Amino acid sequence: MLKNKNVWIILSGEFIAGLGLWAGIIGNLEFMQRHVPSDFFKSLILFAGLLAGVFAGPMAGRIIDSKSKKAVLLYAGLGRMLSVLFMFAALHYESVVLMVLFMVCIQLSAAFYFPALQAAIPLIVKENELIQLNGIHMNMATIARVIGTALSGAVLAVTSLEVLYGASMAAYGLLFLLTFFLEINVNEREESGLFKKKGSFNEILPILKNAPVAFTALVLTIIPTLFLGGFNLMVINISELQHSTAIKGWLYTTEGLSFMAGAFLIKKLSSKYNSIKLMFFFAFVISIAHLSLYFSNLPAASLLSFALFGFGVGSFFPIASTIFQTKISKEYHGRFFSFRNMLDRVMFQIVLLGTGLFLDTIGLPFMVLIFGALSLAIVLSYGYKILGKTGIRNMAEEAPAGK
Repeated sequence: MLKNKNVWIILSGEFIAGLGLWAGIIGNLEFMQRHVPSDFFKSLILFAGLLAGVFAGPMAGRIIDSKSKKAVLLYAGLGRMLSVLFMFAALHYESVVLMVLFMVCIQLSAAFYFPALQAAIPLIVKENELIQLNGIHMNMATIARVIGTALSGAVLAVTSLEVLYGASMAAYGLLFLLTFFLEINVNEREESGLFKKKGSFNEILPILKNAPVAFTALVLTIIPTLFLGGFNLMVINISELQHSTAIKGWLYTTEGLSFMAGAFLIKKLSSKYNSIKLMFFFAFVISIAHLSLYFSNLPAASLLSFALFGFGVGSFFPIASTIFQTKISKEYHGRFFSFRNMLDRVMFQIVLLGTGLFLDTIGLPFMVLIFGALSLAIVLSYGYKILGKTGIRNMAEEAPAGK
């Protein structure tokens, strides 16, 4: 697989784009800290961009399924690069409105780029290589997050926001150039139905109904979202509980390293154990990690909880992505991954708001018991349905939906 030129283009592009993404995020936070005093208005600015991405989802899915995925990636990449021009204007005029336009444009581009990328991955590697590539791809994103945030902080300490956004734009430009060298086999694209007439976005629900494993994987993604949606707020709260600023860095580092370990080991585990059973097992691990945060006032316990979560989610997501890529027919990939992207955005916002509300009212220990118990209930109920009542053999051998 690693001899495949397309794989290196995807991985290099993910790393470069990740650096640009996190440079932009750090820049956005710094700009809002300077010009937006209200936390509520800060959340509205962030929400505006995410909402634009949700509205663009149905159109993005139809376009990805009916056009060349390489062309969609190129146009989306160009859009991300040019959207930074709004931020340069916002810096020059000190305009929050222009920053909102930047957030909207970059999220619109992302609404096309990420589903197209997920739909392109099964077309460049063999099916038995998907888990490995998904794991490496997620590790690359994690490394880019760690390096990108560290470099961005260092850049801001010695220079200006203009330089930081310039670096972000340069990274997007390099990604745009790399995408030109991506090669997707024409025959595979024709077989996947790429050149068929446009289908309806509404076809996704019947497709999921006929692919119970994919539907179950989609439901199980709620479990890591319950943790990820309030991740930063929980880290801040744990820091306050322990009266330690240093614990924040240790929690982020522990989670990141554990995530990479999980994504690295999942290929070996999936070759020995059934992938569907592994998916349920790691969803269970994430649930336990959430529940164990009840003892987050203890440094060792909180670090163990984040290590469990990182390893669980690093193993869970490559399996879930592979199930989506193999159990959903390729001709529906654009619409499905756009639908998933929309669902993730909406769930993330709901969990974020819920986390903030619970932290203000009942506190972290009782909040994690509620979220952890909900996660555990989802795992047990769907685990019984898929692994017990209906059996796993038919699910594992299930043909891609739409075929």
